[in-house]
Amino acid sequence: MRWLSAALPALRHRNLRLFFGGQCVSLVGTWMQSVAQGWLVYRLTGSTAMLGLLGFLAQVPVFLFGILAGSLADRYPRRRIVLITQVNAVIQATALAALTLTGVVQPWMLLVLVCLLGLSNAFEIPARQALLGEIAGEDMPNALALNSSVVNGARAVGPALAGWAVAALGEGVCFAVNAVSFAGTLWALAVMDLPPARPHLGSRRGHLLEGLAYAGRTTHVRALLLLLGLTSFFGLPYLSLLPAFAKDVLGGDARLLGTMQACAGVGALAAGVSLVLRRGLRGLGRRVAFGASALGLGLTGLALSRSPALSCAALVLVGFGFLTQAAGTMTLLQGLAPAEMRGRVMGLFSTLFIGTTPFGSLVGGLAAGRYGVGRVLLAGAAVVLAASAGFHLFLPRLRRTVLAQHPTLFPPQVP
Repeated sequence: MRWLSAALPALRHRNLRLFFGGQCVSLVGTWMQSVAQGWLVYRLTGSTAMLGLLGFLAQVPVFLFGILAGSLADRYPRRRIVLITQVNAVIQATALAALTLTGVVQPWMLLVLVCLLGLSNAFEIPARQALLGEIAGEDMPNALALNSSVVNGARAVGPALAGWAVAALGEGVCFAVNAVSFAGTLWALAVMDLPPARPHLGSRRGHLLEGLAYAGRTTHVRALLLLLGLTSFFGLPYLSLLPAFAKDVLGGDARLLGTMQACAGVGALAAGVSLVLRRGLRGLGRRVAFGASALGLGLTGLALSRSPALSCAALVLVGFGFLTQAAGTMTLLQGLAPAEMRGRVMGLFSTLFIGTTPFGSLVGGLAAGRYGVGRVLLAGAAVVLAASAGFHLFLPRLRRTVLAQHPTLFPPQVP
């Protein structure tokens, strides 16, 4: 097993083995619920605007509370925050399963429950990411890459299972499976052996403003977050529009939607594996730039496609591109940030990564109802490609700045 330890040094840590074991189980259920709730609301309403609203309510709490949540993740025990938010997610999934299986679910009920889950996610994401960096230590880059692989391995499996389950058994089964799947994560968090958290003695307001000031004065943080915000706003809304694209443009059913979601997951999984196999932070800026370009090209192919096969191929590129950009961005931000600042940095990351997406989903859903899904996707792709081109041009200057600020993290390469 030496080759496994060499390739995945993060797994030497018991806490990380527990963390990833729980995630493998839980995330499959999470992706199943994501697909099922999109299909359910479109089946009940037939409205792309409602799809956009669903995506908006699921993610807008991250925009509203992500920065505050990052500050809390640096001030309070991160494991406790993650445990509380996971319990809330179990309650939400259970309620949704009960309402759907009994046949009383209405669109407004789904929107309320999705918004409550989004509120939970707003506080869970920065705490979970900072906790992962905390327990990984020097193996943090490998741990973050492995985490991305786990997330997107589940993204490849979960939607495919959801497509079959929705078509054969109904959406409620997916929600019930998700509720049960949290047991692994809750157990893993409970038995982790973590050192006592260090209390923060400063004021709440000063603590939060300190994080914003760090981001404002740090060139690479500003550049990475700007690119992430643009691609999330203009690129990621494709997820909320996929049910309409699968049904109205391609003439498919829930099975096709699940397959398309799974294809994006396969691309993202490939990107995660490629990041696991690399070492250190050198060269990640270039990967972030190329990832954004791949995302734009994939969205262009999807927008122009009228074939299920071509659409699935385009989604593989979409998944590969965005995960390469997002995981590379997260690794650089955590790897270059002071340890006491990681929660707040991850709060900003989640705000720009997930928090801007609901506004894009809402605008995209409304625009798709008037101009068509394909045109909206194509417009988003054009903005993503323009943003990636700008980042490519800025990259040499950004690299010089980072090398000057962190010379010990980037040792000279051996010829």
